[in-house]
Amino acid sequence: MKLLIVEDDAEAAQYLVKAFREAGHVADHAADGLDGYAMAADGHYDVLIVDRMLPKLDGLSLIRGLREQGKDMPVLILSALGQVDDRVKGLRAGGDDYLAKPYAFSELLARAEVLSRRNRPAQAEDTVYRIGDLELDRLKHRVARGGVEIDLQPREFRLLEYLMRHAGQVVTRTMLLENVWDYHFDPQTNVIDVHVSRLRSKIDKGHERPLLHTVRGAGYTIRDAGR
Repeated sequence: MKLLIVEDDAEAAQYLVKAFREAGHVADHAADGLDGYAMAADGHYDVLIVDRMLPKLDGLSLIRGLREQGKDMPVLILSALGQVDDRVKGLRAGGDDYLAKPYAFSELLARAEVLSRRNRPAQAEDTVYRIGDLELDRLKHRVARGGVEIDLQPREFRLLEYLMRHAGQVVTRTMLLENVWDYHFDPQTNVIDVHVSRLRSKIDKGHERPLLHTVRGAGYTIRDAGR
């Protein structure tokens, strides 16, 4: 997914660019409305994330201008203005979605992914995930590697399911905390490290080719490195 983030707050923009790149996506940044409009008009983006209160050209005017030029890329408005009237104005200006600050990055990521699929053919959600000889069946709540069933605790199953759903991508600690533990803050514990270590021992121990990998300074990924 290729995104353009139009945000004048440098710290907030840096956080978003870093978070989307850690999640395996391409993210560009524009610091004001005019630059954002020019980049969106000339570039090919799957999703735009636009703040409302921007210098030089406000977010709603930016969106209206793109729509008037026939640009139909999905736009998610990210703004501190979160009242009903604010959201209505944003959607009527041509926004496809509206998320008020403060927000959880996992929700922003999910909304962006949904918007990026807007014009793609609908596909049925997978119920079985496979990485190499590791298989997870969501409906039967069953995990096996090489045909041998693996007994996982509920949290371990949820952790593995999330990793396999994002196979090949780097999954950050923030994403795991928000999606597996439902924490919207870092509790400053080693809960993730402990569970990942237990999960690794169950799915990789005794196998020549490890599947669960630590990406130093970034997070974790599950992939079949032998293929």
